[in-house]
Amino acid sequence: MVISTTATDSDENLNSTFASRYVRTALPRFKMPENSMPKDAAYQVINDELMLDGNPRLNLASFVTTWMEPECNDLIMASINKNYVDMDEYPVTTELQNRCVNIIAHLFNAPVGDKETAVGVGTVGSSEAIMLAGLAFKRKWQNKRKAEGKPYDKPNIVTGANVQVCWEKFARYFEVELKEVKLTEGCYVMDPVKAVEMVDENTICVAAILGSTLTGEFEDVKLLNDLLSKKNKENGWNTPIHVDAASGGFIAPFIWPELEWDFRLPLVKSINVSGHKYGLVYAGVGWVVWRSKEDLPDELIFHINYLGSDQPTFTLNFSKGSSQIIAQYYQFIRLGFEGYKRIMENCLENARALKEGLEKTGRFKILSKDKGVPLVAFSLKDSSKHTVFEIAESLRRFRVDTSSLYNAG
Repeated sequence: MVISTTATDSDENLNSTFASRYVRTALPRFKMPENSMPKDAAYQVINDELMLDGNPRLNLASFVTTWMEPECNDLIMASINKNYVDMDEYPVTTELQNRCVNIIAHLFNAPVGDKETAVGVGTVGSSEAIMLAGLAFKRKWQNKRKAEGKPYDKPNIVTGANVQVCWEKFARYFEVELKEVKLTEGCYVMDPVKAVEMVDENTICVAAILGSTLTGEFEDVKLLNDLLSKKNKENGWNTPIHVDAASGGFIAPFIWPELEWDFRLPLVKSINVSGHKYGLVYAGVGWVVWRSKEDLPDELIFHINYLGSDQPTFTLNFSKGSSQIIAQYYQFIRLGFEGYKRIMENCLENARALKEGLEKTGRFKILSKDKGVPLVAFSLKDSSKHTVFEIAESLRRFRVDTSSLYNAG
């Protein structure tokens, strides 16, 4: 959440233009009002302020889903008061989460059998999913080092400098060194060769990105797996890979099923994906799946019983709503593989059309790749007369959110 600061002028008021006696008196802005007001008046005050927000449907710079079908909206509202963590009281919601995890595990080619059985959890988003995956890697590495009688106080993760800020948060919050592979002109993703060179005995995992936030490009997880396997064999290590598929996890299986980036690669031990991006659910849901139970240390799982029967949980928070989990399951059964494939193909066609239009002007350099998240990242060929900031400001006149232009400039 955004950090809020207390106001120095706490006596500031909100004023309304309506003549109702309930809003003719100024409303304190930073303090709770002394008296109550009718529900319709409270609704009017808040609704009018929210009109100054942007329209989510016009936000073309967001990866996050901003529209769902009315039937799904009805399901969301019907379940918005269910506490997701109370499995004993809402067992069907828990069952729907289990089904979602299984669907995603199969989509990512997770092993399902007696020797290896994938496990997973629903999260608030990919940020929490990455925190959980990172904790699992750190604890497993620490346990191994302790058993070998070796130091375990300097863990590190190898990533590209293009990673989303949640990786920096994990490293800072949980005291893990973040070793970033620097980007170069024309290459805005992690170089697998340079990444493997940075791996040492203290590396808890290498994080690959399936859909860079900067350009949407997929990193070469297959090459990373092959190079890292060779280095592991040479040094007697077992350094694993985590795939941050927040954006690309619901794209690659439908558009490029032959692309090897998932659990088909033996060193990939966990994958996260955002349900609220190309999973086509409103903001507030993510997923993380581990190859097997052995990849998730049991001591990280809490067993609680004060809500009823024994309930195993692995999460950074506790209470949260059930609606996004239910919405995810709705999309899975409503669209099916065919529906997701059609939507992703449409998104790619839109990206191609925009790319071609920009190229025809002769003024822009395209930075994004054809194989990746369906977006268009570009920069100006000549910035002597205009900048991308000026272009962004001009596009805002047409109510187009262009915040991603700054990343590309």
